[in-house]
Amino acid sequence: MGIYPIRCGSIRLDDEDIPEKTITQRANMGIGYAFQSPTRFKGLRVRDFLSIAARSEDESTLFSLLVDVGLCAQDYIDRELNASFSGGELKRVEIASILARDLRVALFDEPEAGIDLWSFQKLTETFRQLHDTTDTTIVIISHQERILRIADEVILIASGKVADITTPDKILGEIDFTDPDCVCPNCDTRR
Repeated sequence: MGIYPIRCGSIRLDDEDIPEKTITQRANMGIGYAFQSPTRFKGLRVRDFLSIAARSEDESTLFSLLVDVGLCAQDYIDRELNASFSGGELKRVEIASILARDLRVALFDEPEAGIDLWSFQKLTETFRQLHDTTDTTIVIISHQERILRIADEVILIASGKVADITTPDKILGEIDFTDPDCVCPNCDTRR
């Protein structure tokens, strides 16, 4: 997303060098990012926030986006995005805004953070549906093994470098979930 400049190599989308683009240009190329800690927007209602992302004020579209992330649309649509939102609620509204866009690449940083188990299950269903019904490339950054179950491919990062590129089944098969001192065989980190 351009937060940190790259030191070597390149990041390309359709033969265009992404690091050379502004944040607005990246967004216009169809790249979206859901932050680990979403921003609060005092004075902005959920309805307005999602309308901007969806480029639509159609209430059924906005309601559907909230339902997709496990929120009761009637309870949230007219609330202000302020300090009254819990971290998990705010995270879900931000994810809904990413789902509202017709993206080519959607990056989700710790999408499960602050989200209860039921909402997490709804979120995984939403990610599966996005995967199955669009051409969007979905990148999920997570420390949680439960998110691995929905991945096509897993890239393990250790000490800032790619330690392994593998499958969820291989990783899940190598982790002893009953052992609190389990060490990942690919990157030597503890669970």
